[in-house]
Amino acid sequence: MERLVIVRGGGDIATGTIYKLYRCGFRVLVLEVPAPSAIRRNVSFCEAVYQGSQRVEDVTCILAASVEEAVQLLEEEKPVMLVDPRGACIRRLRPMAVVDGILAKKNLGTSKDMAPVTVGLGPGFEAGVDVDAVVETMRGHSLGKVLFRGSAIPNTGVPGTIGGYDKQRVIYSPASGSMKNIKKITDTVTAGEVIAEIETEEGTVPVTATISGILRGLIREAYPVTRGFKIADIDPRMDEYENCFTISDKARCIAGGVVEAILYLQRDRV
Repeated sequence: MERLVIVRGGGDIATGTIYKLYRCGFRVLVLEVPAPSAIRRNVSFCEAVYQGSQRVEDVTCILAASVEEAVQLLEEEKPVMLVDPRGACIRRLRPMAVVDGILAKKNLGTSKDMAPVTVGLGPGFEAGVDVDAVVETMRGHSLGKVLFRGSAIPNTGVPGTIGGYDKQRVIYSPASGSMKNIKKITDTVTAGEVIAEIETEEGTVPVTATISGILRGLIREAYPVTRGFKIADIDPRMDEYENCFTISDKARCIAGGVVEAILYLQRDRV
């Protein structure tokens, strides 16, 4: 299909790329798993898997029940979501480009032979080997840089610093079980306050805020989590309420790198 770009993954970072590609005139098909685990759900197109559609800023992504329905919706110039974790539809649809935006810190099956142009986001890919280009996802001077040889900076395991906090602003599950949310995204919380509970076979384990701020990310109610699973994100900047509803600066910067990579490689191969 002409101008079709398939994006694997629809989390908040990938959503920045999906949004920008769509606004630049590409047809965009997003492939997701059956139960996405986005934290920043307000700005993640993958929520369409649960809701049937998801609006982020001024763009709405619609869930298709089949490849045939996806093609029909794409013809109508709408961004489309399809549950297809293995990317089985890619060879059938023959897109002009495939972008791996799963951000798993490893390659989950994307290869150069999937499309004329292939792009990987972050560590886990080698440009020129796994994919044609890699876009840097680490905050800092090189964020959004396009690499045509080599790999992105290895994962440090430490989130980027916001408002003077890095690892303190991200909350991980203290136990394995099912999420029960006490607070909701956009709520103001204080350090030590209970924001959720993990319902386990042995009982209920509280999840407390690590710092004070705005709860900008919280995994879905009843989502099954394991101990150490990322479940919440607090923004310490109390005056950044609108950030709960808008694509982040990081996601926009990475998106710019993706568009650059696709256009550059297209031009280079004409």
